[in-house]
Amino acid sequence: MAEFMLAAALEREGLDGLVEVDSAGTTGYEAGRPIDPRAARRLAAAQLASENHVAREWDPRWFSERDLILALDIDHYAWLTEAAPGRDALNKIRMLRSFDPAMAGRDRLDQGIEDPWYGGHADFDAVWHQIHSALPGIVDHIKSEALRDTGLQRQAR
Repeated sequence: MAEFMLAAALEREGLDGLVEVDSAGTTGYEAGRPIDPRAARRLAAAQLASENHVAREWDPRWFSERDLILALDIDHYAWLTEAAPGRDALNKIRMLRSFDPAMAGRDRLDQGIEDPWYGGHADFDAVWHQIHSALPGIVDHIKSEALRDTGLQRQAR
């Protein structure tokens, strides 16, 4: 859900041509499978199409190819930080909810989003709201980084 929600938020801000959003699992268990129907239902309620989504496993090359890596739960965060090949990669990894103002100053353990797979529709709705609360902070961060990078590129000319 986070992939589609963030992509839509960036599109609303006119950043969709500048930023690419994708997602992956830390294991290959779900690779090749479509989105969970309960997640698709929640996304469809917000007019976000997800029927073409196919789960995939994290590729270690992405540590160098991505500018921001968002973990939804503490287990994902731990896995990513352990797999990161160096300081540059580590600096790209953030908990998604670290961008939620309500989570400011909170421990990473408190910033995790529980996997709704084990629950019902209400759990997917709760996750929707947790992700939604972090989106403005993520968008602001991306805007700031894009402006900084654009400024650096202009200075280099």
